[in-house]
Amino acid sequence: MSARYRDVLRAASMYYLQDMKMETIARHLQTSRSTVSRMIKEARDTGIVEISLRPEHTRAPGLGQRIRDAYGVEAFVVPVLDSDSQFDRLHQVARTTARLVGTWFGSEMVLAVAWGTTLGTVVPYLTSKETRGSVVVQLNGAANTRTSGVHYAGDLMMGIARNFGAQVHYFPVPAFFDYAETKDAMWRERSVRRVVELQRKADIALFSVGALRGELPSHVYSAGYLEADDIARLDAEGAVGDVCTVFLREDGSYGDIEINRRATGPTPAQLRRIPRRVCAVAGDNKVVPLIAALRAGTITHLILDELTAARLLDQ
Repeated sequence: MSARYRDVLRAASMYYLQDMKMETIARHLQTSRSTVSRMIKEARDTGIVEISLRPEHTRAPGLGQRIRDAYGVEAFVVPVLDSDSQFDRLHQVARTTARLVGTWFGSEMVLAVAWGTTLGTVVPYLTSKETRGSVVVQLNGAANTRTSGVHYAGDLMMGIARNFGAQVHYFPVPAFFDYAETKDAMWRERSVRRVVELQRKADIALFSVGALRGELPSHVYSAGYLEADDIARLDAEGAVGDVCTVFLREDGSYGDIEINRRATGPTPAQLRRIPRRVCAVAGDNKVVPLIAALRAGTITHLILDELTAARLLDQ
């Protein structure tokens, strides 16, 4: 523990736990009031101090326990107002996700990330945390017939890696191959196998669930990754959404959905090998896909807003 860290911890403890004034803390630490103010801000920014607001009307703690009981996952329910828009709810969930991931991820760890709208919202809220020997690896391909996906997925991956001082490994394959045989051949290539093996070594997987419709549609649906014929076939096969670009029915089944043979993300069975599987969700349109993801066993830690949590339990 560095001397600076000890001083920041002492200042925060005096201020928040002992209710001491900054002038008094400054005399104890033999420094200035302005230095104490900076220390207390640093304690908040680095997560030494966490501040929670719990309005009297919030149902969040009770909802979290009910989700744990119903689905066997750790649930973190973010309080929101009934009047909050889906956009506001997404950003509240993103803030909490960024804080929790920063707490869980550390040196010598591998973080596997599936790109998407929700994860793109999380990145700006990450707080810098220096780690050693850590890796961030892309969990599913991002190219399609219109774009390489490098700008979108690459910026997201680099943003996360930069916050942790981690090495980044991209997955330079399409989100969906045109032919399952092409995917099978690519998975025999050493350059692809190297990334897939790194994904399998992940300590944490970070992802959301995709929904076809809603106020904020998932990136896989809104950015040209699926043709009209693909969507029609998914509807016919009963798919309700996706996890890491692998499509699920509401009962959690996925094995016989045709496009999954061409998808580059991990299946639920492959995801289940990762010890901590963190899913961030916000929005009414995500409820049914979330139920599918929970039934498929893809999630160990769920972060969602209060309104989404209530609708999940209503189902």
